[in-house]
Amino acid sequence: MMRPFSKLGLALSLLLLFSTACQQQAELPILSPKDDRGSFLPVPDFSFVNQDSMPVSRATFAGKAYVADFFFTSCPTICPVMAQQMLRIQRHFSGDSRLLLLSHTIDPGRDTVPRLKTYAENLGAIPGKWHFVTGDKDSLYDMADDYYNLVVEDQNLPDGFDHSGRFTLVGPKGYIRSYCNGTSPEEVGQFIKDIETLLHEMEDATAQH
Repeated sequence: MMRPFSKLGLALSLLLLFSTACQQQAELPILSPKDDRGSFLPVPDFSFVNQDSMPVSRATFAGKAYVADFFFTSCPTICPVMAQQMLRIQRHFSGDSRLLLLSHTIDPGRDTVPRLKTYAENLGAIPGKWHFVTGDKDSLYDMADDYYNLVVEDQNLPDGFDHSGRFTLVGPKGYIRSYCNGTSPEEVGQFIKDIETLLHEMEDATAQH
């Protein structure tokens, strides 16, 4: 017959095991493409200018995670929805400097630096937290491919562009770790949980060093 203190010890052990399991954060997969040797490829380097006329490159995000998307200021369809969901992410992580936001215009001909600045201010973007960038059109469209986004210029459409509205999460090593439909509040809700998982992963990596 098991003694009472043994039952109590077993119960406490199971409780501790359950608590520890709940606290463990599963790592996100790496979703980046691989090279011929099977190594993951980070997002290529880039060089753009943000709404404050400051250069933005991969070095801007060194040691940080960031969410990337593609938009244009005159977009009448999905961009306003995406902007509200990016604001939701900004609010959720407003006090965490490890996460930044990066929005690329797909209409650099019209989205000048001053226009991006006005757009960012009207939206409520936090300076230094959320970068709105413009630059060479081909480079911007190439980056869309790298972030698994569809961006196509189509003059047959009312707004002249077709784009997927995807949000892409990039880790501190430049690898893609998650993505979602930026027009879906439900998917963005799960995406926020993925961001939290990545930040826990970053915290654990820092603690090990």
